[in-house]
Amino acid sequence: MPAMAIEQTTQNSEKKTSMRTLTIEPLTKEAFAPFGDVIETDGSDHFMINNGSTMRFHKLATVQTAMPEDKAIISIFRADAQDMPLTVSMLERHPLGSQAFIPLLGNPFLIVVAPLGDEPVSGLVRAFVTNGRQGINYHRGVWHHPVLTIEKRDDFLVVDRSGTGNNCDEHFFKEDERLILAPHQ
Repeated sequence: MPAMAIEQTTQNSEKKTSMRTLTIEPLTKEAFAPFGDVIETDGSDHFMINNGSTMRFHKLATVQTAMPEDKAIISIFRADAQDMPLTVSMLERHPLGSQAFIPLLGNPFLIVVAPLGDEPVSGLVRAFVTNGRQGINYHRGVWHHPVLTIEKRDDFLVVDRSGTGNNCDEHFFKEDERLILAPHQ
């Protein structure tokens, strides 16, 4: 169950608008399940390989693709931190494939997500923070904010889909639907 959000009123031009401040939840497999997979070793099944010298944490997430000719690809994203508090004015989704982010430098990062649907519902948006040893895999079509690093600059191993067709839809919230992400409060 998500924690209760704090209401915050901000001045915007000449009128007041109320923007919900997202409560940042610790990332757990159970809480994140509606949006995708948490990629972590803690509490995950494993078996020994390589003559007993290696623990394999098997199938922590599944790469989803829409078409048989699609390929799963591996990239590195180098992300720069955004100024906080951040006004969340848009989310994106990838309708043709999943997208996984695994931190390479061991730093926590922020996640903003909304459930599947034709467009994200502002009132259902949730925020999470990783412990620095967790990655995430957004399922196909899950609305999410582009990568949000807490550090000034951070690197992520990204596993996603390459193929034909538009695989990035963006949704921009109306002014009264925007949200505040304030990790330092």
